[in-house]
Amino acid sequence: MNINENLKKNKNPFLVKFTPYILWFLCSINILYTIFNFSSIPEYTFHNFLKINGFTFLIWSTVTFFSAIVATYAKTYLKGFRYHTKFMLLCLVFTFSVMLLVMANHIILILISWLFMGIFMSQLIGIDKDWLEAKEASKFTLQYFLTGTLFLTLGTLVLAVYSNTYTVSGLAKVVNNLPNYITLISALCIIAAAVVQSAIYPFHRWLLSAMTSPTPASALMHAGFVNGAGILLSIFATLLFASKTLTILFVIGGFTAIIAQFTKLLQVNVKHKLACSTIAQMGFMIMQCGLGFFNAAVAHLILHGFYKAYLFLSSGEEIAQTKPKKEKALKIKPFQTFVVLIFGILGAYLFIVLTGKGFHLDSSVFLTLVVAITVGQITYNIVKEKSLTNLQKTFIPIVLFLSGIGVYALFYNGVTILMKDLPMVDQPTSLSWVQIIFGFIFLFGFFIMKLGIYKKIPWLYVKLLNLSQPYHKSILISKSK
Repeated sequence: MNINENLKKNKNPFLVKFTPYILWFLCSINILYTIFNFSSIPEYTFHNFLKINGFTFLIWSTVTFFSAIVATYAKTYLKGFRYHTKFMLLCLVFTFSVMLLVMANHIILILISWLFMGIFMSQLIGIDKDWLEAKEASKFTLQYFLTGTLFLTLGTLVLAVYSNTYTVSGLAKVVNNLPNYITLISALCIIAAAVVQSAIYPFHRWLLSAMTSPTPASALMHAGFVNGAGILLSIFATLLFASKTLTILFVIGGFTAIIAQFTKLLQVNVKHKLACSTIAQMGFMIMQCGLGFFNAAVAHLILHGFYKAYLFLSSGEEIAQTKPKKEKALKIKPFQTFVVLIFGILGAYLFIVLTGKGFHLDSSVFLTLVVAITVGQITYNIVKEKSLTNLQKTFIPIVLFLSGIGVYALFYNGVTILMKDLPMVDQPTSLSWVQIIFGFIFLFGFFIMKLGIYKKIPWLYVKLLNLSQPYHKSILISKSK
């Protein structure tokens, strides 16, 4: 079938042509309103069903921007694709479902928007109905999304029915007065809904199986869908504090970040590498929620969205015929180690100063540690780069260090201001033995990964490789039919 015949399949060329313009218009309105009313965005409520505030405009600006980028890219990329119109429609309604989620104040609206997000995303994953693998991946992922919706329904209705309060703002006021078993059951269900959608282990396989989606759909999925857990957990932050379940988030997020970083190194497929990277970043996001820094989690999900959307939309450049090369052994010179440690420590100090975190021995220590590791890793990648001269290696880390930490701290502070109407989204907790012990485990796992020690442990290598495989029916079933 040629392109002209395929174009005839698109019953609504108007939708294909104007969807990007619609999304760019919405994006422009949201960004301009946010900029001009940055520190004084009022809170609007509509009969207890909807609530619009700074956080709402922050997420609206983000999701409409990503959707506009994806739709613009898809306008050319999917030209001739028989389901081009359907893709644009799904992109549009998915965007509206996310926008509804962040302005919903009534429990029923939250459940509806969460359900629609999952249904629309599963449709994008299996948009090519003639491809058996895509159909299986769509069904497989939908099972996960419906399971997540079921958990969210149970968690919210337990709270709502017991307290006879059906709004998020109302529940935030009464949650501390509810029995411990009610808040614990509800919090565990909502956590389960969040970790399912963000592909946190052991619910990660749906994301690895979703590679049948077109590249623009993958970009939208990794930039806007999996990040939904950070939004959901921020909305129910007061419940998580009241139920004392933050440590659970911290541990499962940390394990996911470590395991996903390991499995990423084993992948040979570009999309699977990106999927494992996304799972790891979602682990970091969940960790930040577990530390009581929901504002940091939201900042993380937005920055990750920008980064991952770019990587997916440019992933075609990575596909090339290359000859296999023997991997070079990782050798860290003493001077390189010294430079990495110095810049890591300075990065952590500058972050503390710019964000006003202070030097208190609480959960902010771990947030600062993640910043230090990130800065140290970037510095190491620069100092070991052979194409740079020694002079360049001396000054480039300094420039990137100052600008990178400065921009991140500025962005972090901006997100914090826009989230000021949400209760308890920036509440460091006191250090626990569980956090301290797991902090050492996290660092140990990080260095095992960086030094490649896992490759010398066959059973661990095989376990990680098996753990990172997609659902078997989402790959190579067409040839068996």
